[in-house]
Amino acid sequence: MNRAMLGKRRLWMVLGLVMAMVLVAVSAVGAFEGRGGDVVVIATDEVIKDDLYVGAETFTLNGTVEGDLIVTGGTIEVNGTVKGDLLAVGQSVTINGEVQDDARIAGYALFLGGEVRDDLLGGGFSLETRPESRVGGDLLFGGYQGALAGTVDGDLNIGAAAVRLAGEIVGDVVVDVSDSEPGTGMPPGFPFAPGMPSVPSVPAGLTLDKDVQIEGDLQYIANVEADIPSGAVAGRTSFAPYVSEEQVEEKVSPLLMVGKWFFKQLRRLITLLLLGALMLWLAPNWARNVADVAQERPLASFGGGVLALAVFGLGMMLLLGAVVLLAILLGVVTLGELAVLAAALGGLVIGALSLSFKVIWSYVTKIIISLLVGRLILGRFAEKAADNRWWPLLLGVLLWVLVTAIPILGWLVGLVSILLGLGAILLWGHDWWLGRRVVAPSPVEEV
Repeated sequence: MNRAMLGKRRLWMVLGLVMAMVLVAVSAVGAFEGRGGDVVVIATDEVIKDDLYVGAETFTLNGTVEGDLIVTGGTIEVNGTVKGDLLAVGQSVTINGEVQDDARIAGYALFLGGEVRDDLLGGGFSLETRPESRVGGDLLFGGYQGALAGTVDGDLNIGAAAVRLAGEIVGDVVVDVSDSEPGTGMPPGFPFAPGMPSVPSVPAGLTLDKDVQIEGDLQYIANVEADIPSGAVAGRTSFAPYVSEEQVEEKVSPLLMVGKWFFKQLRRLITLLLLGALMLWLAPNWARNVADVAQERPLASFGGGVLALAVFGLGMMLLLGAVVLLAILLGVVTLGELAVLAAALGGLVIGALSLSFKVIWSYVTKIIISLLVGRLILGRFAEKAADNRWWPLLLGVLLWVLVTAIPILGWLVGLVSILLGLGAILLWGHDWWLGRRVVAPSPVEEV
């Protein structure tokens, strides 16, 4: 596994957990039971024969859930048996009982003192597995620290700032502690807020206790080489010193850096020219009209771009919240199929809107402003060329790519272009809706 893959593992683990917990709310279930309140306790002799959904400040499972257990809350404790999957998000999540399938948990403080028969996927500030604990499959964790003293029958993959291994891992171990510096302690502000659960203090970097036993290979990335006890690793040990992006750039020759910069700008130029040609072929008059709006009302267009960004961001959050809420409400009233349908349709709508906005943001706005700039410049020196469909686009895109390649100035020009373009599109749409502006054929013939 290469350094880049390891370096990104933590992010993907945490994002995957977040997505999993969103999908939990709309899982397709034939039947399930829901519980809620400040305190929810499943007694020792209680058996839930379906999936169980719980939202509570404090939740304790002492009994048995024959299906999946999906729970969100503050303090979550599983002392009984879950015969299906466990999906839990809370301030603290403790598994002292048995999960007979996969467990996916996220929170500030995660504890395993029991058994997960299949895979355990965790994301949060701290994960602690106690000596008596067991994971029957693979264990994957992404967060700040991990203190692992139990048994893992599969592979261990962990990305954190501080990792201590003291148990038995039957499979291979992959560790990334490249974000830590030797000698550093807990992060500033720890424990962040009063009343937070207590967690162990793990030294920065990778620490292997004398009683750790790794049956497979050990691969790790760190700023310094770890002290590995004799006989702790039965397989091969591979240490990869962490190399920052700045250090990588220092090793690259100036000629190679210039070549990479040149081909990057060439790729941007070709992409914008191809997409611009497609846009002028499909909707030439619309593109000219929007460019006219940016020219005639630049301040209003800039303000409209800022407004468009704010409205879109707020709209997406409200739409996502509405979709999740609708799916949960349909699920609570046992309309599982409708909940899945609502979630699927909502996801498609959100995805389509996000993709459309990204295309407009990333390409359409830049093409519109490039067309305007090219037309203005050619209008001063070659009016006939300025009236052509293609020459303003070619000149404008070329200038835009060159200017935006300049550090700092390029970023500012790019931002202004995007906001002007977004605002011009918004103003054009407003005028079109009110009948003030129509897409009329251009009176100018191409040469």
